[in-house]
Amino acid sequence: MTQDELKQQVAAAALTHVPHGEIIGVGTGSTVNFFIDALAGIKDRIKGAVSSSERSTERMRAHGITVVDLNEVEKLSVYVDGADEIDPSGAMIKGGGGALTREKIIAEAAERFICIVDQSKLVPVLGKFPLPVEVVPMARELVTRRLRALGGDPRERSGYITDNGNLILDVHGLQIAQPRDFEARVNQIPGVVTVGLFALRGANVALIGTAEGVQRKDFV
Repeated sequence: MTQDELKQQVAAAALTHVPHGEIIGVGTGSTVNFFIDALAGIKDRIKGAVSSSERSTERMRAHGITVVDLNEVEKLSVYVDGADEIDPSGAMIKGGGGALTREKIIAEAAERFICIVDQSKLVPVLGKFPLPVEVVPMARELVTRRLRALGGDPRERSGYITDNGNLILDVHGLQIAQPRDFEARVNQIPGVVTVGLFALRGANVALIGTAEGVQRKDFV
């Protein structure tokens, strides 16, 4: 199977986690695009969706899916999103598409995080995929120095501005053996808006697309 076929497979499987009559959280990325397309087929079963990016908002609205502001939602039982990497504990690197801040906000608001990935995203230790860090522009050099002191090689994402008007530093050369501790340390750097490390709030369930079918992994 091609990688796109694996993504389509796992996106379709995620529909079984969509509750009837509720508003759900929807992430960003190529796998989530397949999920949005699949969700369009059952859009009458949900009240709407909270979106993590302008791109996902546009795609859902094109399908006639109602997009709701998170501030208007009292309960968000499920958030469905992908990951750039996921480790055996359910910790993830996210933000390759640049929507890490809104993704982290929605993940925190949701009772359950359903991560949908193909098997290539499974890793024993996070860090091969560069870690995105959203940064207030005036703090770029300060944060760069602090990230170097933590052992990384931060590089500004060329020509990219987030939906929030900030920059992204992609940090290369990391091996994140203690993701919860590392997330907390980066969060404490002044000027960091969000680090694309989802360990303090990791996945509850991973649906993994493989050539043998969709595999499910639950995390404590």
